Amino acid sequence: MEFIIELDNVTKRYKDFTLDHISFRLPRGMIYGMIGENGAGKSTCIHAITDLISIDEGNIRLFGENYHQHAEEIKQKMGVVLDGVNQNPYLKCKDMDCIMKKIYKNWDSRKFFQYLETFQISQEKKVKDLSKGMQVKLNFAVALSYNPELLILDEATSGLDPVMREDILELLQEFVLEENHSILISSHITSDLDKIADYILFLHEGKVLFVKSREEIEQYGILHCGQDFFEALSSEDYEVYIKNEFSYRLLVPNRYELKKHFSDLIIDKASIEDIMLFQIKGVKSK
Repeated sequence: MEFIIELDNVTKRYKDFTLDHISFRLPRGMIYGMIGENGAGKSTCIHAITDLISIDEGNIRLFGENYHQHAEEIKQKMGVVLDGVNQNPYLKCKDMDCIMKKIYKNWDSRKFFQYLETFQISQEKKVKDLSKGMQVKLNFAVALSYNPELLILDEATSGLDPVMREDILELLQEFVLEENHSILISSHITSDLDKIADYILFLHEGKVLFVKSREEIEQYGILHCGQDFFEALSSEDYEVYIKNEFSYRLLVPNRYELKKHFSDLIIDKASIEDIMLFQIKGVKSK
C-alpha cells in the first residue's frame, strides 16, 4: 500500500500544550477525517505537515519523501486550504491566475476560471471584499486548479452554507476518485465527515485517541438501558458510558453483535459526533 502522508512520533511542544508523539499513515486514494475538541491539536498537526511550524521530534514524509529535502517538488503536488483568507486580500480574483501560473507547473487557467464561474465568484472583486463563504470558494478554486495529488483542509468548509458545503463534499469525493488522490480534512462539522471520510483520526489533548475505518465507525451504537441491565453487562460489551438520572447510555463498538443476543434492546446508530462526545465526556469501561 502506498502512503501519501506518514507521521512517526511527531511532537511539538509549546508552553501550555504539546502535540504528543503523533503517528498515522494516509493511504493513496483515501479521505482521512481529523476530529477533536478545540485545542486538541488538529491545526498544530496540519501546520506541522505543511511545514508552517517546525517540530521538536519525529518524522514527516509526504509522497514517500522528507519534506525539507524535497519541498519544491512536494508543494507542486499538494493543495492546502486553511480557515480564513488564504490569498492576498488586495488582489482581484482574476489576478490569482497570473500569479499562480508562475508558481505551479501544472496550473490550469481554464479550470480556474471554470471554478470561478461554478462558484459564482466575480473575477473583478478584490479578495477582501468577498464574504467568508466566497473566500472559501476562492481558496478551493486555487487549490484545485494546479491538479494536486493531495488536499489538506483545515476547517475549510466552516464558512459555507449547507448547500455549498454539499457541493464541495461532492467535489472532494470526485477528486479522490480521480487518479487515486488523497485528502486530509480537519473539521468540527462532523456530519460532513460522516458522509465522506474513509478513516477517522481522533485527537484529544494532543494525543491520538484512535484511528478507525468507516466500517468500524458504522458499527458503533448507543445503547439505552436501566441500572440492572447495565450492571449485568460485561465491560467488553461497551467502551464508555454516561449515567443519566434514571438510566445509562453506553457507547458500544458493535451494535449488530449485541443486537443478536438482546433483540429487544434500543440501540441507536452512533454518529462521529456521538463517538467523540462519549469518548471525551463518558466513563471508560473497566
